[in-house]
Amino acid sequence: MSQNTAIPTVKLLIDGKLVESRTSQWRDVVNPATQEVLARVPFATEDEMNAAVASAREAFKTWRKTPIGARARIFLKYQQLIRENMKELAALLTAEQGKTLPDAEGDIFRGLEVVEHAANIGTLQMGELANNVANGVDTYTLNQPLGVCAGITPFNFPAMIPLWMFPMAIATGNTFVLKPSEQDPMVTMRLAELAIEAGIPAGVLNVIHGGVDAVNLLCDHPDIKAVSFVGSTKVGTHVYNRATANGKRAQCMMGAKNHAIILPDAHKQQTLNNLAGAAFGAAGQRCMALSVVILVGEAQTWLPDLVEKARSLKIGAGVEPGTDVGPVVSCAALDRVSSLIAAGEREGAQLVLDGRNPQVTGYASGNFVGPTIFAGVTPEMSIYRDEIFGPVLCVVNAASLDEAIAFINANPNGNGTALFTRSGAAARHFQEEIDVGQVGINVPIPVPVPLFSFTGSRASKLGDLGPYGKQVVQFYTQTKTVTSRWFDEDEVGGAVNTTITLK
Repeated sequence: MSQNTAIPTVKLLIDGKLVESRTSQWRDVVNPATQEVLARVPFATEDEMNAAVASAREAFKTWRKTPIGARARIFLKYQQLIRENMKELAALLTAEQGKTLPDAEGDIFRGLEVVEHAANIGTLQMGELANNVANGVDTYTLNQPLGVCAGITPFNFPAMIPLWMFPMAIATGNTFVLKPSEQDPMVTMRLAELAIEAGIPAGVLNVIHGGVDAVNLLCDHPDIKAVSFVGSTKVGTHVYNRATANGKRAQCMMGAKNHAIILPDAHKQQTLNNLAGAAFGAAGQRCMALSVVILVGEAQTWLPDLVEKARSLKIGAGVEPGTDVGPVVSCAALDRVSSLIAAGEREGAQLVLDGRNPQVTGYASGNFVGPTIFAGVTPEMSIYRDEIFGPVLCVVNAASLDEAIAFINANPNGNGTALFTRSGAAARHFQEEIDVGQVGINVPIPVPVPLFSFTGSRASKLGDLGPYGKQVVQFYTQTKTVTSRWFDEDEVGGAVNTTITLK
């Protein structure tokens, strides 16, 4: 697509400067509620992408030696700037992604928590010391930065997930090349601008734009030491295999099918409210969205109440007050969700609430699909196998808690799960037996705060270490072990070729 100069262009960030791309390939950034073209984003040329990496490589020479306190103070300033610009950031995010304004602020705030955590890097990056491991010998570790790192982020959290990545990488002394989603890069770029304003030096943070060619360059480039990815299973598997084949560290958080078990003793109204928010909030476009509910025993009679709760949610543009469910991100996403709903009907699931083709006053061309609920869902159905990434909830019945646990453990994904109950014994049994990385007890979307780490498992994650928290400090640093001995002036030392013995 050729560039139309009447529409703003999204810039590249290279060596601390916003740069107009010289590419001939552009993509429209489209408001999903109105189809208005907000901007055009470039698919950066190979020379531009290489320049971003070269800038990061050069900046690493000095940034790696910057005192920890100086690094931490930048992120103290950065979190202040994010807070001061929260309304502007949320409005940008809503316009290009479609989330409601409260959802957009939540997206930014969950990223802001990681920025605050990065400001505490002094305690997170400390090594260990053992005194007198042998006669006059000490051993200690240094957690040193790797070099140039890269991040590839998805469309559904264009603020939170970039903020999961570059602040912790940069705070630990690395430099960074970020490739945000080409569908909604505007809020990510604004966050990058604020990071430069906060004091991140030229070249320490660079931003490129593009598609598969950009992804492959980051996986292949010899100067990049680690790649972090969040997105679909197909792309994540490609990134992990390609990056690790090139000797890089990689962490890839990928697709999911998240389940919640409802026991009959759960608090009914609180549970229904939680289920509706977790399944249909953000139009279901979350890797942690609740997509399957398992009703156990007498809780199976709650289905009509769940349907009525979902039916009461307001569908509309994200900027409209009181909106619960905004549009999905693109026309292609709408077509995919609609086709999967149709497939569910063909395969024999009971469509108890059909959210297709809602009438949204003033937004006739928006990518809207309302809350949709299927009952009688089985594991063979495509609506259960596939990650729909829309406001579609599958309902399954089970006779017991153990039957429900076995059903979840048979799914290949292990991102998140939840149990709703008032029984401590049931909750403890659930958390012990469930084979899923992130577990909620009466919490439907159990994403941990940055004191911990995102811990998806099985087919939902490739790589041993998760984003943010203590794990990501390990991911972005190399442990160097130093064994040292200092002799007194009159000490002769051991004989030639002897080894230190632990005496």
